[in-house]
Amino acid sequence: MSDEPSDEPRITGHTRSVVVTTICCLAGIAAGVVSAAYVGTTPEAAGETTAVLVMGVFVLAQYPIYKVIGVGDFGVKDNLFVAFLTFTLWFISYTILLTSAVNL
Repeated sequence: MSDEPSDEPRITGHTRSVVVTTICCLAGIAAGVVSAAYVGTTPEAAGETTAVLVMGVFVLAQYPIYKVIGVGDFGVKDNLFVAFLTFTLWFISYTILLTSAVNL
């Protein structure tokens, strides 16, 4: 056994897929809740582009987390997956909060 750091990812295979999917889903839901809290849930707030910027911040904030836990080397397909899944969960959660007029 060597004490030297390895360049190999610590998470591989199926576990990597589950970790990335879970983080994307949680980030999307968190982005929806933060959008509702920051922008609001009024009909006027539904037209604000600030909510989309909040979602974009949550997409970008995931990459340092992936580096820390050892999931790196994302290709184009992986980046599109992260952005799409985060957007989808943000859209669903923010829409639910908008249509139910929850005050956060």
